[in-house]
Amino acid sequence: MEEGARSCLLQSRSSLEQDIRASYLMDHMISDGVLTGDEEDRIRSKSTRREQAAALLELLLRKDNQAYISFYNALVRESYGDLASLLHNSLPLVSPEAEKSFSDGGTRYVQAVLSEGGVPQRPVVFVSRPALVNRVREKLYRLQKEPGWVTVFGMAGSGKSVLAAEAVRDHALITECFPGGVHWLSIGQLDRADLLVRIQSLCFRLEQQSQEKDPSSSLHRPPGSLEEAKERLRFLMLRRYPRSLLILDDIWDSSVLRAFDIQCRVMLTTRDRSLADCVSGFKSEVAVESGLEEDQALEILALYVNGKPQRLPEQARSIVRECKGSPLVVSLIGALLREFPDRWAYYLHTLQQKKFKRIRKSSSYDYDALDQAMAASIQVLSEEHRELYIDLTVLEKDVKVPAKVLSVLWDLEPEEVEDVLQDFVNKSLLFRDCHHRPYLYYLHDLQLDFLAEMNRSGLESLHTKVVRQYQQRYSQGPPTSGDEECLYWFRFLTYHMAKANLTQELYSLMFSLDWVRTKAQIMGPAHLINDYVEYGAILDKEVRGHFQEFLSLNGHQLEQRPFPDVVQLALSQPDSSEVYRQALLQAQERATRGGLYLDWVNKSSLKSLSRLVVQPHQGSIYAACFSHDGTKIASCGSSKTLRVFKSTSGEKLLEIQAHDDEVLCCAFSPDDRLLATCSSDRKVKVWNVERGTLMRMFEEEHEEQVNHCQFTNTRRRLLLATLGHIFCTLLWNINKPSSQNTMFGHLEPVNHCCFSPDDAYLSTSSSDGTLKLWEVSSANEWKSIDVADMFPEQREQTAVMVKCSTWSADGRTIICAARNAVFVFDVETAAMLLEIRTSRLSTVQYCHSCPSSNLVAIALSHYAVELWDIETSKKMADCSGHLSWVHGVQFSPDGSLLLSCSDDQTVRVWETNRVHTSSAVCLKRDSDVLFNNGDITVRGLGRTRTNGRTGAVMFQSEDQESRIRCTAICSQTSAVGLGREDGTIQVHTHMHTHIYTLLPSHTYQKVWRWRTGECVVLEGHKEQVRCFSLLTTSPSETHLLSWSFDGTIKVWDMSSGERLQDLVCHQGAVLACDVSPDGQLFATTSADKTAKVWTSASWECVRLLNGHQDCVRSCKFSWDGRRLATGDDNGEIRLWNMKDGTLLKICSSDNKDAMDSLHGGWVTDLHFSPDNTVLLSTGGYIKWWNVEKGEALQTFYPTGANLKRIHVSPDFSTFVTIDNIGILYVLKKVE
Repeated sequence: MEEGARSCLLQSRSSLEQDIRASYLMDHMISDGVLTGDEEDRIRSKSTRREQAAALLELLLRKDNQAYISFYNALVRESYGDLASLLHNSLPLVSPEAEKSFSDGGTRYVQAVLSEGGVPQRPVVFVSRPALVNRVREKLYRLQKEPGWVTVFGMAGSGKSVLAAEAVRDHALITECFPGGVHWLSIGQLDRADLLVRIQSLCFRLEQQSQEKDPSSSLHRPPGSLEEAKERLRFLMLRRYPRSLLILDDIWDSSVLRAFDIQCRVMLTTRDRSLADCVSGFKSEVAVESGLEEDQALEILALYVNGKPQRLPEQARSIVRECKGSPLVVSLIGALLREFPDRWAYYLHTLQQKKFKRIRKSSSYDYDALDQAMAASIQVLSEEHRELYIDLTVLEKDVKVPAKVLSVLWDLEPEEVEDVLQDFVNKSLLFRDCHHRPYLYYLHDLQLDFLAEMNRSGLESLHTKVVRQYQQRYSQGPPTSGDEECLYWFRFLTYHMAKANLTQELYSLMFSLDWVRTKAQIMGPAHLINDYVEYGAILDKEVRGHFQEFLSLNGHQLEQRPFPDVVQLALSQPDSSEVYRQALLQAQERATRGGLYLDWVNKSSLKSLSRLVVQPHQGSIYAACFSHDGTKIASCGSSKTLRVFKSTSGEKLLEIQAHDDEVLCCAFSPDDRLLATCSSDRKVKVWNVERGTLMRMFEEEHEEQVNHCQFTNTRRRLLLATLGHIFCTLLWNINKPSSQNTMFGHLEPVNHCCFSPDDAYLSTSSSDGTLKLWEVSSANEWKSIDVADMFPEQREQTAVMVKCSTWSADGRTIICAARNAVFVFDVETAAMLLEIRTSRLSTVQYCHSCPSSNLVAIALSHYAVELWDIETSKKMADCSGHLSWVHGVQFSPDGSLLLSCSDDQTVRVWETNRVHTSSAVCLKRDSDVLFNNGDITVRGLGRTRTNGRTGAVMFQSEDQESRIRCTAICSQTSAVGLGREDGTIQVHTHMHTHIYTLLPSHTYQKVWRWRTGECVVLEGHKEQVRCFSLLTTSPSETHLLSWSFDGTIKVWDMSSGERLQDLVCHQGAVLACDVSPDGQLFATTSADKTAKVWTSASWECVRLLNGHQDCVRSCKFSWDGRRLATGDDNGEIRLWNMKDGTLLKICSSDNKDAMDSLHGGWVTDLHFSPDNTVLLSTGGYIKWWNVEKGEALQTFYPTGANLKRIHVSPDFSTFVTIDNIGILYVLKKVE
């Protein structure tokens, strides 16, 4: 180190030791390469701040000039300006090579060149934008060999001038490209006289500098006209300052720019990118983004208030987001905060209220306040274009519009509109997204806010103009093209109507089932739900509730393709709903034209408990969670994606292809700015929620899949816990690449972890049967609870896996789940307070404690969610609706909502205070139905017989000692038969109960005369009998057909029990059999993917039907015997010609549905209409088909799935079935 620099350090040592924080400075010095990590550690090991400062200075005295300069720059960057001034005069000279190595180019040579040329110094508060600076420098290097123009353009306050000055603050650039110097001239909005004065001043400065270098040169009189000034400047730049750069700052007018068209090297800053079109020579341009990155903007604010970015109040981020990082606004507010550091909330409110006149004071900017800067740009427009620009006030923030929308608004041809918009873009009054074709246009938030403030009194009329222009253009109906213009109108027409106060027209639009259908088909249901939420205050509350509930509960159906029939979906709404009323009217009208619609006549007996159903992924959903403000939900699963959507409507906010394998868990940070995900790919990732960018990835320390991740609950100290198959839990500080602590102690993989409400403790649940509590601060084990001891009868047989744990809101109790039970423990004593046992046939997958009550939610493998009160030990609610295993549940932060996620690819949101233990009749799918003169009687497993029209219970049996497996109703006598699991048959009449006993076997049948109790035993099958049917070959001769998993069909004489035929039909199990109406043929289907047709005359196979790609599970003859329908497990239905066995039609969807099937699951039942023109099929849902065309006529989507069979009235007008969650459907054709 030079002696002068060393001496200055020694003289200033006492002041430096007293004030500096070494930890702040060392980060910068390490970045400059003058300090090593080991040296930093040695300094940090000192116990006090002053000792650390002394150690840093002692180390610095043993280093070179570059270390001194790096230390000086660190003082400047950390706002130690007064201390830096002590060292400034002794800054050492360094070699040219070292000069080139400094990233800021701040060498004495560069400073001298820029100072002579009048280039402004860096602002007192400066944050680098290296990507933009390098882009400008790249363009400037192109001027090395020939003259030309570099245009730096952007909107008002985007930092163009600072960027231009920073770009030339580079030693290599100046020495290699502009050895003649760099000359700066500020222009602004000038008339010819002012422009002449500016050029005169520049010429005088150049001549004066030339005379200082060459005393023989003389000064000339000032040029008297612009033409003379232009020639004088040309002479100076070409003769005396060859290869110099002229920087023209803030150019507004092309006529001004032409005065500098003198074949020299020029860089200009402007708001109008088209200005350079009027001059000759090589041209290039750099667009300046309108806003800083959030961390850059926060750094500026921190420098103004002498703080650290991470220690700024939350209002700082809000200010940056509100102004979109505008350098001008951030600097203006920062300067104000320097004098009034407690006014964060005030200036944020001022910005939000668009009070731009109050955001003023900046000595380095041409305009005193933000509103003046914005107004100046608009004033340069022609009067006609100014009026058109004012119309843009109606646009929403962050919305990009195509020219065709403005063509409707302005009633101009699209080509004329594009010309106008090009002018706005050139003047940086509008931005264009060139990544789309056609181009999309948008305003910066500040521009939009300024327009809204300027036109506050005329906003309503401007929005009215938009609506009227739309109605005029689309008087015959809304656009349905699906292009950007169409999407704009569907998304924002309601917004414009609301802003225009056109309440009646808004009612008519939003309460129209036609609008709902068209908008949902084009945009999906989430945007519609948003409309009802957003405009709820001005809409009829009751009718709005009808439409919102319909969309919320059927949104996952409206996402399907092909798009479902909205009228049919709406017919499942309550009879009192406006949605149902409109649907019924439309269905009745369409029925007169041959349309087929079904009314769910007994729906009043069932109340839906879900508030919202969303299908965010194609695949199982393993985890979902609320954000801490309750407005967003994140979900992840087997699709490898992470999705964030609104909790009110399901509208997608973010979707990321997050991992290379299944994503097993996701979690929000306490401030909702970050999302963590973990995966089977052994990686943990942290994402920025707002931008969807990857912030951090941890992939080194997990050697197997990562099961769970969880952030701390509070913002005091942000930690992330992760765990998996490595038997331990890792704690991460997300700003560091390696884990901060490791918690060892479990003997098997760890499944779940949960921080206590105050983050003092962490609970972990493991497959070793234990629940452990850890101190977060020390990572030491605090308590261990052996949950496996709660299952003494099973512990020796199988291991007990503790699935998860959750803390009560007060942190005094902890709740965990294992097998089919939930346990509540006292945290201090580890004593069990409560045990909740669920169904023995199910396992608890997850549990979560309500933050505002004593409720705990339990997710179960048998497709259900239960709510229990842990104070009263009482089940409070059954939440039914999922169609597969429920993997997760979570309450919202205020406890008002509950979400659940499942293998059925849906996330359901429930209102906590609305769910309850259902009193509706829950039936099994094995049922029997009796149609009698319009009356419908349903016998379903449970204990009840119900009226099919009303759902009312007509008969209820007593509790049976054994499970009931099947039922039957006698059509001629009021009798009901029950078949029990223990082999007993009961027949109930209004007088007596008859009991008959079977041996516990499935390989034979018994035929009973139930009045006398006589029976015939039919024995011969080697495996379980699948089912049986009557075969009537003549009026006097009826046989019984039985088929079995053994692949055979057997024919029996019902009177004697004699086996008449034994047919080996298939190589696999026989799954279905049907007899033709005349009894001459019967068909069989099998797991071997074939169907066969047999004759009852010779018992031979007459047709082999190949073609199905999966098990053929159902078959049915048409009533005329000419066709046979077969359905398989892939959801495909085939229609065959019985005359020659040829394939007539394949009835199936164009593509598979969410259940990876063409029919929502297996095709389990088939029925022809009496006239043989319509085919009915059941699977995951019910479909009606046109037999001749093979096309679907209608689809009915039940609440559940996996329909087993359907009962059809003789006139084919009424249909009865039960889904897998026990809901009864009585469907009647709309006439």
